[in-house]
Amino acid sequence: MSNTYATNTINLGPRARRVVRFAARFVNPLVLFAAGRRWMPVVGILHHRGRRTGRDYATPIGMRPLGDGIVIPRTFSHNAAWYQNIKAAGEGRVTYLGRHYRVVEPEVVDYATARAAFPRYERLQFRLIGINEYLRLRAVPGLPAPRGGGEQSEPEGTHVNQMQKEKDQMAPNIAIAPKSTPRNLNLALVVIALAQLMVVLDVAIVNVALPSIQRELHFAATDLEWVVNAYAIAFGGLLLLGGRTGDLFGRRRMFIIGALMFTAGSLAGGLATSSAFLIAARAAQGVGAAVLAPTALSLLAATFPQGAERNRALGVYSAVSAGGGAVGLLLGGIITNYLSWRWIMFVNVPIGLLLAFAAPRVLIRGEGKPGRLDLPGAVTVTAGVSLLVYGLARVATHDWSDSVTRADLVIAIALLATFVALEVRGRHPLMPLRIFANRNRSGAYGLSLAIGAALSGMLFLLTLFLQNVLNFTPLQAGFAFLPTALGIVVGAGLTSRLIGRLGPRVPMTTGALLAAIGMFWLSAVTAHASYVPDILGPLVVLAVGLGMAFVSTGIIAISGIQSNESGLASALLNVGRQLGGSLGIAIMGTIATTVTRNQLATTPFTHAAVNRALTAGFSSAFAIAGLIALAGFVIALVAVRHRQAPAAAAPSIEAEIAA
Repeated sequence: MSNTYATNTINLGPRARRVVRFAARFVNPLVLFAAGRRWMPVVGILHHRGRRTGRDYATPIGMRPLGDGIVIPRTFSHNAAWYQNIKAAGEGRVTYLGRHYRVVEPEVVDYATARAAFPRYERLQFRLIGINEYLRLRAVPGLPAPRGGGEQSEPEGTHVNQMQKEKDQMAPNIAIAPKSTPRNLNLALVVIALAQLMVVLDVAIVNVALPSIQRELHFAATDLEWVVNAYAIAFGGLLLLGGRTGDLFGRRRMFIIGALMFTAGSLAGGLATSSAFLIAARAAQGVGAAVLAPTALSLLAATFPQGAERNRALGVYSAVSAGGGAVGLLLGGIITNYLSWRWIMFVNVPIGLLLAFAAPRVLIRGEGKPGRLDLPGAVTVTAGVSLLVYGLARVATHDWSDSVTRADLVIAIALLATFVALEVRGRHPLMPLRIFANRNRSGAYGLSLAIGAALSGMLFLLTLFLQNVLNFTPLQAGFAFLPTALGIVVGAGLTSRLIGRLGPRVPMTTGALLAAIGMFWLSAVTAHASYVPDILGPLVVLAVGLGMAFVSTGIIAISGIQSNESGLASALLNVGRQLGGSLGIAIMGTIATTVTRNQLATTPFTHAAVNRALTAGFSSAFAIAGLIALAGFVIALVAVRHRQAPAAAAPSIEAEIAA
């Protein structure tokens, strides 16, 4: 390297460099969305390994092709961390114009050598700013060289054939590339489980605080439901899209973005001064959750090898998923009673910031799969699922005969049918239908839908029963659900240990059957029920069954899936639970309301009569929940094989860890 040419005029001190690097932590994830794409000739992605940390980094940076390689402006002279890393390693990888290259032989060149690579307007910028140093990297022979910057043109047919050949050769290697292995699997599991807990808690924790929110923000009675519905609609409607963005743009990157979006929504919700402000904040939380939840599960699949390690991790993850609702009710009661409803929002802020800080340090990194986002499919499925969730949510406060509800549901079904038709014919489908070809996976999705319906409907109605009939305070009702969380932990732990020997069918069917037994037992409650003999017993049986079902469906849903589709598989599992929850609340709420109304129509209107009528409605709804869980048992029994067939795709996830 020669130093005879002029050096850069941009030389930052240590403090200024720290400021730039701090700002880059927030700016780079946004720039990475566009960097390296086929339509972005200005900014590519430089992949380099830290000379001190040994970690892999992806830096969006300006670059242009020159001869048989790439040339990059060395903006901050030799102080740039990416330059120091490339210089120490002697090599790196570049993503430019949608293609991937291995580059070697870093050499600093002057402006006269590099100027041919850049258009006139960029050369003018460099001269004005004072950038005189450039890093030239040569592409390794045998890999595709960037086109342009002094290359001789090829015949059009030759170039097309070469591109297709390169694509075929490289596709198996760049599905999720480059990769890194987390240093501590336990820390990675804590981060993933904490993210899932934050998402699940927020579904239930708000319910307890609704009366306080209504009083302080002067909500109209008809608008209060939107505090719950805004989150549910954004979450359910965007889940598929959120899962797919992780596959396309990188799971860890989308995990961080989802956590920050959720945190921003939580902060805005805690500071809300009006009903509209709070509803908008809840919708923002739902958008963040729709990105965070599926990427968390797909990161778990990428981090833990298939087998005992993944089963253990899924046991923890599933216990959090299933038990989070019960814990949310308890925390909601404690926070509302002793602090303020605003703290049910503020509590997410430090957790979300901690997740965003820890994720780059403990989670596996995958750059994403080069490809296009299926925009028609994304629009139709988002609109369809959002309308479906909204229509089902309206059923809880309106009748099935309501014209708006009917119109919403009809339009939602039409949009979802259109989405399926688009996926069948599309070249780059958002949801390739081949994902349902595996019987075990399809059975897991069916059981997830049934269990989600039974669980959400039970939590919603049992909370009302405990407070309205048995006169529990919100805090007492929250503590009443605590054994549910403990039972789920027991069921999840047993299943994670036994599923490797028994296969998926036994825990899936046993879990669904136990859930059905618990629901039917709960349907025997009376207006004079006692907690220990009449409520606790059914909850324990139900909870163990839920733990078994959640772990087994989670394991099967992501088992043997292609690594570049694990985000989609995770999203579908979450969609099943979310839609099942909305459907369960709508159906069970309608049954309870109808039975209660019919009972009151034939008896004198007294306090005791109201309690009996309410109990009859809740009892009937719990029986329906038992039937739904029983339907899940039948689905698992019919669809799931005794043992998971070895999947040819399984090594694709394992390769991500070994690389």
